[in-house]
Amino acid sequence: MKSMSKRKINLFFAIITFFTLALTACSNNNSATKKSTTNQISVNYTLKEGKKTFDKKTVKVPKKAKVIAGLKKAWKVKETKGFITAIDGKTQNPKKKIYWTYTINNKFASKGANEQTVNNKAKVKFTLAKMK
Repeated sequence: MKSMSKRKINLFFAIITFFTLALTACSNNNSATKKSTTNQISVNYTLKEGKKTFDKKTVKVPKKAKVIAGLKKAWKVKETKGFITAIDGKTQNPKKKIYWTYTINNKFASKGANEQTVNNKAKVKFTLAKMK
């Protein structure tokens, strides 16, 4: 009988140890996930050709990221000397004065896409249109 109660006690402690380890592993995993998501922000990107919107995406980028980081994460981008020359296969045409421009929160950007930082929930709109 004594050996039977020792087995029960050992089984009881084995179960308690298992659940303690399992709960500890889960709690550590969640805190690591929270830390990685707090370093990310969401930025809304819209692509237009003339007045027509042809694509929209919300992209997660690191805090203090540049405009171009989210753009490159979501689409294929070509650039020359910091200027966007093509997005998703749609290329500007200098001979026809058709260029890519962009706004952040409906304000024209004062810096190039590789210099301008974005904030959380910023609305970035790239437009391929003829310049006057």
